Amino acid sequence: MTILLAAACWVALGVPCWGQFTRVAAVEGTSSKIVTQQWRVGLIITAEGGAFRSIVGTTTVPMDWPEQRVRTVKEDLSPGVTLGYHEIKGVARQMVVKIPELAAGEEAKAIVTFEARRLLQTPPEATDDFVLTDVKRSDAKLSVFLAPSPQIESNAREIVETAKKIGADKEKAWEIVEAVYDWVREKVEFQDNRGGTVQGALATLRDGAGDCDEMTALFVALCRAKGIPARMVRVPGHCYPEFYLQDRDGKGKWFPCQAAGTRALGGMPDPRPVLQKGDNVSDPRSKKAKVRFLPETLVGFPVAKGVGKLSVKLICEPVEK
Repeated sequence: MTILLAAACWVALGVPCWGQFTRVAAVEGTSSKIVTQQWRVGLIITAEGGAFRSIVGTTTVPMDWPEQRVRTVKEDLSPGVTLGYHEIKGVARQMVVKIPELAAGEEAKAIVTFEARRLLQTPPEATDDFVLTDVKRSDAKLSVFLAPSPQIESNAREIVETAKKIGADKEKAWEIVEAVYDWVREKVEFQDNRGGTVQGALATLRDGAGDCDEMTALFVALCRAKGIPARMVRVPGHCYPEFYLQDRDGKGKWFPCQAAGTRALGGMPDPRPVLQKGDNVSDPRSKKAKVRFLPETLVGFPVAKGVGKLSVKLICEPVEK
């Protein structure tokens, strides 16, 4: 059996920060906008040097979220290729591509065009009424967003001690979160293209440098260490954090922010479609392991033992109009 585990499309393909969108419309009664985009997502698989059978590939695709609605516009499939979807509730949806057989040198594709209508959230006008979540009374589903996860070491001593100092003079919940946000952006120097190796929150704290992934991980870790639910959000070519606060009636809400890039706390001007929320999911390659982001995978069986290999080209790109 040959298994190829490819790097995530949002890293490997270098998708432009804004992409191309087809329509922007104001949301009635608010200053928010809806951006409608089309994105092509999928796999192009080639059997190199030998034939393969029972090929299965996966990649993460956009799905519905409170701020996002997705529909399929077009499917571009090679003959014999079948397509399905596997949803991890509250986290992500993966496209599952199945190919019965590929002859040596043959190529098969499975590319789907999705339309994503994305609400560009704006920060709340009034923030004084938001309060920190009562951990003892909070929804059990929030517990995962208060606990450590892969490379988000929120229980590490250095993270905990740093978190205690940040915002210690603040009383209001929003001000506490803002103190964490400003601290990360001031203390961590943004460095893109760091050699393809992603380090954890603790290493980012120590190094004082990181890209959007690492700055987001550190923000999430510090929030969790302060008892504030937080999670990572993945979009093509980028990631950012969300934090969770409640109003005085106990109704909770997730707020996005940009850890790296243009300052944005409580709102999100980036229209790229959401691919995943959360950062502690089961690795499909190992039942016991957990990963921060779902990996793309490809599995196939060589017709002649030990002959040939499978290669994959990941597609995750905006449709230009």
